[in-house]
Amino acid sequence: MANPFAAETELLVLRLLASEPSGQYGLEMVHRSEGRLKRGTVYVTLGRMEEKGYIKVRIPEDEGNPGLPRPRYTITAHGRRVLEAAELVGWRLARA
Repeated sequence: MANPFAAETELLVLRLLASEPSGQYGLEMVHRSEGRLKRGTVYVTLGRMEEKGYIKVRIPEDEGNPGLPRPRYTITAHGRRVLEAAELVGWRLARA
């Protein structure tokens, strides 16, 4: 069974996705993370998060670009609850 708790990298991805309701591409998140996410780990992390149900992946039919389709990632309701719980616990620990 997968670990039900979000890792620091997963929380960063959830924060990025929560800030953009229409979703984001993997490399877009790498650029927006200001160096905290690396290109080599972002897709592994996104795959793990999809298995946990934190995010949903949508592959657009045709973007008009040649090459492979680019998956777009969005946060799920479960992912929002995980993020909210982590922020609440983090806030309480910081205030303790």
